[in-house]
Amino acid sequence: MAVLTTKANGLELAYEQFGNPDNPPVLLIMGLGAQMISWPDGFCKKLADRGFHLTRYDNRDTGLSTHFTEIGTPDIEAYFRGEEQNPPYLVDDMADDAASLLDVLSLSPAHVVGVSMGGMIAQALAINHPGSVRSLTSIMSTPSMSVGAPTDEALAVIMAPPATNKEGYIEQSVRTFAAIGSPGFPYDEKRQRTIAAESYDRDPDPSGTARQLLAIMCSSDRTPGLQQLDVPALVIHGTGDPLVQPEAGEATAAAIRGAELVLEEGMGHDLPEGLWTDVIGHIEALARRADAA
Repeated sequence: MAVLTTKANGLELAYEQFGNPDNPPVLLIMGLGAQMISWPDGFCKKLADRGFHLTRYDNRDTGLSTHFTEIGTPDIEAYFRGEEQNPPYLVDDMADDAASLLDVLSLSPAHVVGVSMGGMIAQALAINHPGSVRSLTSIMSTPSMSVGAPTDEALAVIMAPPATNKEGYIEQSVRTFAAIGSPGFPYDEKRQRTIAAESYDRDPDPSGTARQLLAIMCSSDRTPGLQQLDVPALVIHGTGDPLVQPEAGEATAAAIRGAELVLEEGMGHDLPEGLWTDVIGHIEALARRADAA
């Protein structure tokens, strides 16, 4: 798969594409600290085979896209102490990146699918750039940091000090997804090791994840904006998600007029292969309804 780059919203964004360019466009937005390769190739190919043209990309501060390294690593613990923070950017800015990417690639409007932080970006994209979104799918995400807060165990693995070398990074990634992954499905440790190793080789600097996390923490509640949306919407959430608990998905769906809510039994904060067919089926059905309308 060829990695391409383009200028969008003043940044350099890396992206890859799957499927026939003549098919309806789908934009895939990944979550906190995760690169576009965290969208499994098999998942992308299966969705493209349903008749879509997929684009996945590295968010700012991840992978091969622009990093704000000169800003340094923010003090996340200071946020929890209640000290005022000045984030370098917010979720809305990351949504502007997505809107610009769609425009530059002549893909707007697209069916937009986001997971976790990517779901937050997708929500903000639909709110701030409604002309860019044909349909909205928000997966394992939330309208606000105050809804669906993580369990103490999940928060502990997310807030653990970052590893300082490749081996440590891989082991930390394996431990993290063992803790927050889907309890109802087999844990594919081999795949997680492979993705972690490739991710480290593409981007060994953990400071970008901290800047993204601060952006999430300092962003405002999207509920009022979601209540004003007029877009076909789907919300998918796992019943076993310890990082963004199910009430967050329920709140997202409740805020969007006409949104479909799908609660997946045994799903945690990942996309296990055993759920691909079901999740892809729901995304396809939403997109077909939106295109027909």
